Order: sequence, then structure tokens, then C-alpha cells
Amino acid sequence: MMFISSTGITDGTIGDRFGGRGSQFNENGIPTCSLPLTIAQAPPQTASFALVLEDKDAYPVTGGFVWIHWLAANITRTELAENESQTAHDFVQGCNSWTSIQGNRQSRELSSFYGGMTPPDRPHTYELHVYALDQLLDLQPGFFLNELFHAMDGHVLEEAVLKGVY
Repeated sequence: MMFISSTGITDGTIGDRFGGRGSQFNENGIPTCSLPLTIAQAPPQTASFALVLEDKDAYPVTGGFVWIHWLAANITRTELAENESQTAHDFVQGCNSWTSIQGNRQSRELSSFYGGMTPPDRPHTYELHVYALDQLLDLQPGFFLNELFHAMDGHVLEEAVLKGVY
């Protein structure tokens, strides 16, 4: 059974540096230091991984949708280091919710990286979903969540979820 872990999450709590209490921000004040992660026991036929970092607790705050903090696909290794969203070039990243009206319509280019946690009302539970896939996906930088799920359809070998509170 595949599982994921992160040194950025201790006892179910996401470290301050990965969100609004951190020190790394883009020009719009959005946190950019991405969580490190390790994938273990992936199915042997895995060709790549995709990930979705989402906040379902944002639903009442946003007026009806889950907040997407990070999308990535075509990851061909089992470890991502802290802040690799900003530095890695060997996987493709999709557009997060900071491009939405509630995110002040940040550009698609700036939103195609990790956009960290800034819960406005109370601590939120964040879910990191990692999908083991049997192929690489035909996706371009800035892809949307629906495009990821369409591309993954029929190619998911296994899914693992890691949760943390921020």
C-alpha cells in the first residue's frame, strides 16, 4: 500500500514556514515554500506521480469551492525537497486557486506553483493527495484541476493521502 510522508508535518501540524506564518512569499504576498514529501511503496508499474494539495475547509469561506494550493504532474521520483515547487524543472505544475477572484486574480503564471496556506477564519485541515500513474500525462504548465483529472482518468494505479492542520 502506497503512503506519503512529509518532514514539514509534525504530529499532524504543518510547519509555519509552509504558509502565511512563513518567510517566503511571491510578489503578491502568497506563501511559496512548498512542503517536502516522500512517496513509499508505490506500485511497481508506476511511471509517474501527480499531486493535489487542497483545503476542503475553505468551502464556507470561498462561498462554495475547495481551495487548490498545489497541482503537479509527471513527477518521476519519490522525493520532493522543501521549496522544490520554486526550483525543480523535471515535473509540470498546474494552476492553483490564487488565480481565482478570491485570490485577487493572481496571474496564471504566478499561480502555477505551490501557493501556501493562509486560512482566514480558523485552523484548516489540508489534504495532500498523491496519485501513482501508469504513464506520463500530456499536460502543459498552468493546467487546471479538471484537466489533471481528465488526463489521469483510467491511469491511476493507487492514491495516498496525507493530512495536516495549519
